[in-house]
Order: sequence, then structure tokens, then C-alpha cells
Amino acid sequence: MTLPVTHPAPRPTRSQGAEPAGLASATALALATVRRNIEEFGERFPGDCSVADRYRDRVGGPVPGANVGWTTGFRTGMIWLAGELSPDPVLERAGLRDVASFTQRLARRVDLETHDLGFLYMPSCVTAWRLLGDRDGRAAAIGAADALMTRFIEPAGIFQAWGGLGDGDQSGRAIIDSGMNMPLLYWASAETGDPRYAQAATRHMRQLRDHLLRRDDSTFHTFIWHAQTGAPLRGTTAQGYSDTSCWARGQAWAIYGFALGSRWSGEPTFLDAARRSAAYYLDHAPADGVPYWDLVFQDDASGQPRDSSVAAIAVCGLLELANLVSDSAESERYRRAALTAIDTLIRGYVPDPSSRPNAQLLHGVYDIPSGAGVDEANLWGDYFYVEALMRLIRPAWTPYWLTGLETPA
Repeated sequence: MTLPVTHPAPRPTRSQGAEPAGLASATALALATVRRNIEEFGERFPGDCSVADRYRDRVGGPVPGANVGWTTGFRTGMIWLAGELSPDPVLERAGLRDVASFTQRLARRVDLETHDLGFLYMPSCVTAWRLLGDRDGRAAAIGAADALMTRFIEPAGIFQAWGGLGDGDQSGRAIIDSGMNMPLLYWASAETGDPRYAQAATRHMRQLRDHLLRRDDSTFHTFIWHAQTGAPLRGTTAQGYSDTSCWARGQAWAIYGFALGSRWSGEPTFLDAARRSAAYYLDHAPADGVPYWDLVFQDDASGQPRDSSVAAIAVCGLLELANLVSDSAESERYRRAALTAIDTLIRGYVPDPSSRPNAQLLHGVYDIPSGAGVDEANLWGDYFYVEALMRLIRPAWTPYWLTGLETPA
């Protein structure tokens, strides 16, 4: 069985953003990079970030390239995206090899103490079930949803981000990224008929809305609750400039995460939260659409690096939001901002194809405070860039985060 072509590719127009030739050639380069990486890495997974602009085998597991960490699902998601855009048994086999790895990871309980199980299992295993009817993928994804449910802290109504429950500084900590992981739970409820997953996801999203989204519409990176009483304690950052600044990637996660939460739950306050997050982001991002790593920085005089991965995430979130709002002028503002950013990424952040790159986007940032992945490619930036290209080429396509809600809003 080959991957289906879900929708015919419409001819891109100027109103959709980048010049048609630029969009087409960017997509062709992205597909070539996915294929080249299958040849280069085989069953091994690349690291979170490149080193000198090239990915190497992932470290930190029992062997080089092991399926550990929070970003491996993005590699598999790019394989499935490529397969939808250009069906090929080679891509299908590679994707299914990854699904087998995720199945084994769950069975062996490898590195599951994280909220990031949606990032891991939604674009890999749920998508294998969606595209190919792969029952192993479905079973693994439901198992991942069950694992995520063990991280729910009932008194606080949140999913703890990192570490074992009750672990010192991590106890009762939720992070803004986690809104992107709730679709795994919503999907599990839709797939199994068990409402517990969706109920917990909605409670968690309400806490993100009420405590991580500030009054000025910026976001905290993390927020801590008292795990025993559920009392909200304080907002902090782990990767931003300061506790009171606005980490740029977190703001992009908020746009997309709240928009997805709105689609899944139908709760109008989540749509309002996405709009507020987008307004702050657009008011603080540079005119070309690629922000600095923290939105406290406004221009090149700061000497701070840009983060291409933020722009890629924001493009997807803004395009989703443009489809959700009823006001045409507001929708057009989101769409134009997304198109400006994708045009900037294509023109200034995509590697030279003559170098036979194994990265999709250069000049990303992982973690400035720890010095990790600064001015390098990263897997999430690469994935959301390819997703953005898919959204522009096939406007009716349903994102993998909305599997089970295939009818457009």
C-alpha cells in the first residue's frame, strides 16, 4: 500500500505568499532532504540540533541514533509529510520502521517521563494509523496517551512537564509547549470513546489559559502549582531571557496550541487565547517575520540571534488561526504575516541545495541559557517548516495534530 494523495495540489498564487516558483522549488528541496536523510540515517535518529549545520546521530541512548528524547517524532512526521506530497514505497517503509521503534520505546518504557508524548506519538504513530491504517501505530499511540495520563496532577488540573511526579523543582510545573501535546489526548478520547483523556486535556488547557497567558497577552514559559493543594504559585522560565520576558518559541507554541485546543474542545476562550497570543507575537516580531529568540529583543542592535524554528511554528499556528476566526480582516492579517515569514525562511534560512544539506532550516535556537543548539538547525523547526509548506500547497489538508477532525473548520 502506498501513501494516499489526500488532495490534489492547487496551483499556488501570489496571494498565498511566496512566489509560486519559490514555493515549488522550496518544497522540492524539502522532499529531497527527507529522502537524503533516510539514506544517511536509516533506522538511526538524528540529534535534536545540527552541529555546524549538519545533523549527526542522536546521543544519550544505549547506542548512537537511539529513539530517545522529545524530538524524534518530528523526523517521522517529515517522512509522512513527504509521503503525502510524493508517494513512494521507500518513504512508507521508512515511516513504518520508525513506528516500530516508537512501539518498542513504549513497551520498554524508554524516556516517557515527559509531557512531550504528543510531539513523539502524534506525528509518528497516530499518523501511521491515519494514513495506512497501521494498527500497531494506533495501539502505541493509545499507550502513549495512557502514559501521559499518569502525569496528570489532579489537585492542580495540570500535566507535569518534566521528571517524575514529586521530583523537587519539577513538581507541579507545566509549560506552555504542552498545549501542543494535548491533541494526543483528544484523539485518544475520539478513538476509544473514553472521555477521560479529553476532560483532562481541557482542564490542563484552561490552566494554561488562566496562568501562563499573562494579562498583557505574553506568556510564561513555565508555571508552578502546589502539587498537593493545587494552589497556583509562580511563573518562571527555563529557556527565556528572564521570568518576566517572553520566550519567543513559547509564544509561538501558545498560538498554535490554543488554536488546536479550540478546534478539539470547541471552547471559545481557547480561540480567544490564541488570538491574544498572536496579537502579542505579531506586535513584537520583526517585519520580516523571523523573531529573536526572546521577544524582549526587537532589532539587530541587540546582538541576539534569531530563531527560525519560532517562525516555522508561528506560520502553522497563524494559518490555523486564520481559518478559525470569523472576521475577514483579522484572518487576512494572520495569513499575510504567515506568508511574509515563510517567504523570509525560504529566501534566507534554507540551506544551499548544492551543499546536499540534511537540515531544512538553518539559524534556529534550542536553549540559549544552556548554550545548546544556538544558530543551528533543529528537528522541530524542520518539521513545522515542512508542515507550513504542506499547508500552503494543499490548503484543505488537515494537520496531523487534528487527526480525527478531518472536516475543515
